[in-house]
Amino acid sequence: MLFEVWAPSAGRVALQWAGERAGDPAVAMERETTREGWWRTEAPARDGDRYSYRLDDGPPLPDPRAVRLPEGPGGPGAVVDHDLFAWRHPWPGRPLPGAVLYELHIGTFTPEGTFDAAAARLSHLADLGITHVSLMPVCSFPGTHGWGYDGIAPWAVHEPYGGPDGLKRFVDAAHAHGLGVVLDVVHNHLGPSGNHLPAFGPYFTETHHTPWGAAVNLDAPGSDEVRRYFVGSALSWLRDYRIDGLRLDAVHALHDTRARHFLAELSGAVDALAGHLRRPLFLIAESDLNDPRTTAPRTAGGHGLHAQWNDDLHHSLHTALTGESQGYYGDFARAPLAALAKTLTGGFFHDGSYSTFRGRAHGAPLDLRGTPPYRLLAYAQTHDQIGNRALGDRLAAALSPGLLACAAALVLCSPFTPMLFMGEEWGARTPWQYFTDHTDPELAEAVRAGRRREFAAHDWGAQGSAATGPSDADWPDPQDPATRERCVLDWSESEQAPHSALLAWHRTLLALRREQPALTDPDPDRTGVVHDERARWLLLRRGPLRVAVNLSSDTTAAIPVGDPEAAENGGTTSRKPTLRALAAWSEPAVPGGDGVLWLPPESAVVLGP
Repeated sequence: MLFEVWAPSAGRVALQWAGERAGDPAVAMERETTREGWWRTEAPARDGDRYSYRLDDGPPLPDPRAVRLPEGPGGPGAVVDHDLFAWRHPWPGRPLPGAVLYELHIGTFTPEGTFDAAAARLSHLADLGITHVSLMPVCSFPGTHGWGYDGIAPWAVHEPYGGPDGLKRFVDAAHAHGLGVVLDVVHNHLGPSGNHLPAFGPYFTETHHTPWGAAVNLDAPGSDEVRRYFVGSALSWLRDYRIDGLRLDAVHALHDTRARHFLAELSGAVDALAGHLRRPLFLIAESDLNDPRTTAPRTAGGHGLHAQWNDDLHHSLHTALTGESQGYYGDFARAPLAALAKTLTGGFFHDGSYSTFRGRAHGAPLDLRGTPPYRLLAYAQTHDQIGNRALGDRLAAALSPGLLACAAALVLCSPFTPMLFMGEEWGARTPWQYFTDHTDPELAEAVRAGRRREFAAHDWGAQGSAATGPSDADWPDPQDPATRERCVLDWSESEQAPHSALLAWHRTLLALRREQPALTDPDPDRTGVVHDERARWLLLRRGPLRVAVNLSSDTTAAIPVGDPEAAENGGTTSRKPTLRALAAWSEPAVPGGDGVLWLPPESAVVLGP
């Protein structure tokens, strides 16, 4: 078997056996003559054999490209022969257009917190109408439980979840249910605990800095190999684990001044792999830049990513539902329904407009004719937007079932690609709080202090989920095992009122999205919004369909829904409106002969001819 490692500054490199082969002699590695800084050797090995590398007779270090770290970060790697896994279900792939994503954290989706336990629940998602499961990071990280964004090995699968074979079993099971799988990967930083990459080469650079310290080296000396390292990792997930797409964490923190941006290099490699595998593959960016170049074609000077999260829709919807105005919500809270209308029809709210939160203009206009709306992801809740609140409280902790139903109607009937956060479909009350399992006491305390600073910066002490806001003593300790336990989904909720009704509502809306072509029509001219800020109602037009929501808590709304036949025929029709309720929360409603819909407080309806 071939062993190779990039260690450009080392004078000697040796392959050191571990585990059952700890008594075997080390194998000296030779410099490659055709690749600068690379070392290699051939040695007999089989699946499961454990090994490390020693640089200049130093301590054994884990292989930066280890696929399995059975003893966790910092321990020896284990050989993985991908060809040994027996895939049971052929998979042609499932593209992004028409998709509905479901963000899922393996460690809290079930009490067991494993791939196999999560796979046993996949039928629920298929029955719901989900098309793709979006996994939060599964790379190896310290301890047993954590969010996964402090991973240290971009090629390895977290062992407590089930390791590489566990992930493959999960993906295979998802494909058996017709579900694609998206994996969240982190290229902008690595966790500090067990991270030995700097010993091997210039994986990081002081040229740029990020909230996590020195930046990943994408443009300084040695960056060619660092870029190949992360591109290779991404391709491995898509190829060796049959993943369908990757969600790229915080791409705005990828500092790269080179002529060809790392994201363009990555998207080019993924598109080439899709052609080779003959199945669709895609990349979804998390970006707060509101930059159309993120998804613009590489031939037009863009990065060529296939989609990006749209926090503007979340922020406008959140402020409309809750009235919150702290932090970045301030930009949207002055006229939340107007902000929501602008986002639903234009993609970005901040499209070059002034942001009071940033103290400057932000974003650029997005042409939805050149960038189909499905390239933006729409959501009312995500792991970030819940977990970065002081108490990790979901919308269900403060909102009525009726307002949750309104949020679902706007997200699932929007022109964008919808995404739900696990448990949202039944209005889960379990919180989603930040939790870690660091074994280093100093690091654990630094994490606690960091979270307190973040909460204080967002003014959570004045405007939290409760009327008076949480105090410092209420903020959950990330290191306390009870914090993770509170976040585990309570599946029994879904069978109880009012959760069961919300679950049925989501199923109905997702069935409509499948059955009604207008709800996935990419033509922006067939989407329109009218609203009344003071009366708190909004009407979303999707071709001949009307999605009406009344966010008022005590006033019935008079909403002029018009005649869909007239709207589709230049404004003229020879007959009266003939709309019927395709879905309604809670009582079916139809407009009168005057085309006015009287919608009760905190309710929603989808109308069609």
